[in-house]
Amino acid sequence: MRLCAAAKINWTLEVLGRRDDGYHQVRSIMQTVEPYDTLELTAADGVRLQVEGGHQTRQDDLVLRAAALLKRGASGAHMRLIKRIPVSAGLGGGSSDAAAALRGLNALWRLGNSDAHLAEASTEIGSDVAFFVCGGTALVEGRGERVTPLPDIAPVWLVLLIPPFRLPEKTTRMYSALTPADFTDGARTEALVGWLQRGLAITDADLYNVFERAAYEIFQGLDTYRDALLAAGARRVHLAGSGPALFAMGPEEGAARAVHDRLKPPGGQKMLARTLTAAEARAMEG
Repeated sequence: MRLCAAAKINWTLEVLGRRDDGYHQVRSIMQTVEPYDTLELTAADGVRLQVEGGHQTRQDDLVLRAAALLKRGASGAHMRLIKRIPVSAGLGGGSSDAAAALRGLNALWRLGNSDAHLAEASTEIGSDVAFFVCGGTALVEGRGERVTPLPDIAPVWLVLLIPPFRLPEKTTRMYSALTPADFTDGARTEALVGWLQRGLAITDADLYNVFERAAYEIFQGLDTYRDALLAAGARRVHLAGSGPALFAMGPEEGAARAVHDRLKPPGGQKMLARTLTAAEARAMEG
């Protein structure tokens, strides 16, 4: 059995405030995009995870936690994860891998759980996992556990630029860097939901990310990567999730490819990518 585990970007990411449980209340529109990891599953005795690519396996790996969440009796699986999504870049690779494990093992072990049940259970693993169980374009609320699918959008081509920055406990530190002045009422997200439900195209002006200010303060030199994208012809540059990955939209594939080809970053990794529908993001073979 082989599954796609897509990356993601946030078209919008708003924080409404801090909750009593310590989490932040978010309202966001998330979107599955290339690149994607591949998870291969084979029935086996016990549960084993083999990773190929830029990721070190740990006992608390999200894929292993997903397997532990579903494991029944003597069921087992050998899981081979082929990593393509850059790690700790704001592209959601770990959460996507966990969601793929939930969907794949649910099928392999014939557990019969619905997607809604998997999404609800996934909150024990991480806030973004529920979105990846759904995939495509979706409104995400609460601390990430409330997911409302939205209509698939027409393909949008992107240029991704991933600086070689590493920040321990990145997500926690990024949220800690927010101040009440960064909090909004969710109106930007609500407006874009209405736009998408009418089948209208996304523009640069529709995008918003609460972490933009903090990211350029915390990731020293991030502005150099932004400027490299602008110099290559990007119209606007946006932060992916909590960063440090950046992306720019192209009006069509040719324009995005031209920016990608002209892009000369001082380091890191550049990628030409496009958005993925829910069906593409949830692809499963076998």
